[in-house]
Amino acid sequence: QLVESGGGLVQAGGSLRLSCAASGSIFAVNSMGWYRQAPGKQRELVATITSTFTPNYPDSVKGRFTISRDNARNTVYLQMNSLKPEDTAVYYCNLRNYLTSSSSQNYWGQGTQVTVSS
Repeated sequence: QLVESGGGLVQAGGSLRLSCAASGSIFAVNSMGWYRQAPGKQRELVATITSTFTPNYPDSVKGRFTISRDNARNTVYLQMNSLKPEDTAVYYCNLRNYLTSSSSQNYWGQGTQVTVSS
């Protein structure tokens, strides 16, 4: 189970911090992260971080967003700064348990709305 919190409404240039707490089956080798989906668009990667703390960002958020995790709490965070109206979307938490290097189980949170006003 993935429980997200921290979404909301913010003005352009502002900041928000998302949190996602995982429970249940969490493998030692995993990746946690955030994806987002705006109306009429496909779900896209925002940031991921491995269980060994290696982050990954697309260019669209690099330098503005920072992902971190607390393995003791099975929680992942997303600090979003310098928000833009185009960041408006539903943000989904993701947990990927790796069974092998080529096989994984994927879990999703219920989503949290982030709205950035201009």
